[in-house]
Amino acid sequence: MNDIPYPIRLNRYLYLQNICSRREADRLIESGKVFVNGKPAKIGQKIESSDKVTLSQSAEKKVSEKIYIVMNKPVGVVSHDPQQGEQSATDLLPREYRSMNLAPLGRLDKASHGLLLLSNDGTIVDKLLNPKNNHEKEYVVEVDKHLDKNFYESMAAGVNIEGYRTKPATIKKVANKTFSLVLTEGKKHQIRRMCAALGYQVVDLKRIRVQNIKLGKLKPGEVRTIEGLEQLEFLKSIGVDLKKRS
Repeated sequence: MNDIPYPIRLNRYLYLQNICSRREADRLIESGKVFVNGKPAKIGQKIESSDKVTLSQSAEKKVSEKIYIVMNKPVGVVSHDPQQGEQSATDLLPREYRSMNLAPLGRLDKASHGLLLLSNDGTIVDKLLNPKNNHEKEYVVEVDKHLDKNFYESMAAGVNIEGYRTKPATIKKVANKTFSLVLTEGKKHQIRRMCAALGYQVVDLKRIRVQNIKLGKLKPGEVRTIEGLEQLEFLKSIGVDLKKRS
């Protein structure tokens, strides 16, 4: 890459080279698996364009093994930064996935449930979550009272939540108190805040799709791996250059 701003921190260099996330880079550096000019790298180290960065064979194998997981996150489980006594999504991972440094791609509120993506590929986080990319996330939402025409029209057009107007969304009726909603952004507690601004309280919120990845029939706490054509379609849809990965 010719647009790397040297001097640059080693962990950011590895991220910009699509090798691994910065967090994973620090783990590899700490474990002595990254070298600069043949010498073991140090945390926080900066490099110049003339420096040669290499990985150990085991590290090269590890970072080339990208894995993408779908979990049906249950209510009461947190996706990020669990406090003492809280259960995190990674706690639910089957044993065979626990050594893969999987982390959630985006958040799903503790009180919400449904589709949560996890991966060891930190390089796709911004591609997936940046609202300017207009990636779709679909939810099924139940509220505390019957929905009226004004609610549907307002949700579709955009709702003013504390000075911010949400982007237009696609909304469909499911039942008298239930609707499906497709968003292309993800403000904190956005759906709950949108509903509250219109005089409704969310009773149940379930995410069922992100781009082409669907929750399907996964039971709460269950996971499945995203593979084959489904994985290729997903990565292509969020702007990953698949040629660079071949």
